[in-house]
Amino acid sequence: MKNIRKFAMSAALGAAALAPVAVHAQTATPSTYVNAPIANPVAVAQPKGHCGIFQTCSTTKIGLGRGDFMIRLSAVGVLPEDRDSKVWANGTALSGTRVKTTDQVMPELTFEYFVTDNISLDLIATSTRHEVQANGGALSQMTGNSKTDVGSAWVLPPTVTVAWHFRPHKRLNPYVGVGGTFMWFHNMNASGALGLSKLNSGFTGGPSINAGVDYQLVGNWFFNFDVKQMFVRMHAWAENSSESLKVKAHDSLDPTVVSAGIAYRF
Repeated sequence: MKNIRKFAMSAALGAAALAPVAVHAQTATPSTYVNAPIANPVAVAQPKGHCGIFQTCSTTKIGLGRGDFMIRLSAVGVLPEDRDSKVWANGTALSGTRVKTTDQVMPELTFEYFVTDNISLDLIATSTRHEVQANGGALSQMTGNSKTDVGSAWVLPPTVTVAWHFRPHKRLNPYVGVGGTFMWFHNMNASGALGLSKLNSGFTGGPSINAGVDYQLVGNWFFNFDVKQMFVRMHAWAENSSESLKVKAHDSLDPTVVSAGIAYRF
């Protein structure tokens, strides 16, 4: 009888333990799948690329070509050759006397436009100050000095050049050119030597030739080196306050102009 009672109690406890599992199995909701539209993924915004003024980017044009416009700032050396000089005093030629003009270094501004890939037009603008001397010959015998300071003058020599560029759209682009130079002398001052108090000169001009090279450094920045040979004669005259002494001089200045500088292309 005790064994029957134990068996019944064990069966009851086992049924009680299994009851929650059975209830859960009967009440569990089966998994379901819903066909809902899937939104397209949103692209992550990327920062727009920016090419700095001192950077070479994929959009940077290599070399120079048609339609390019450049402004160049250079250091220029003006080296007058004074190939041939003649000096007169009151109409009498002073044999052996020559005019000497000093060299000068100044900043120079150049504007250049490419008409085609190979042809460009450029204009230089600068002004340099030079001292003028008369040396040797009859003048030295008159004054007892080997050199006589005549005075000083500022020169404005605008030069227009047509250049042929050999390697358009390349970083290294050499060129040659021909053009014309016009010289205007201003702010002329006599030194007072020989009593001369007035110094003046006429407007003049002449042809020029040049050769140079452009090299693209970075972005739209270029390095330029240029040599020009100008063929210009100067006609000057001076006199004292009483006009009793009048001196006239002709001089083949023929300056060699050497420049080096940095250019920016627009």
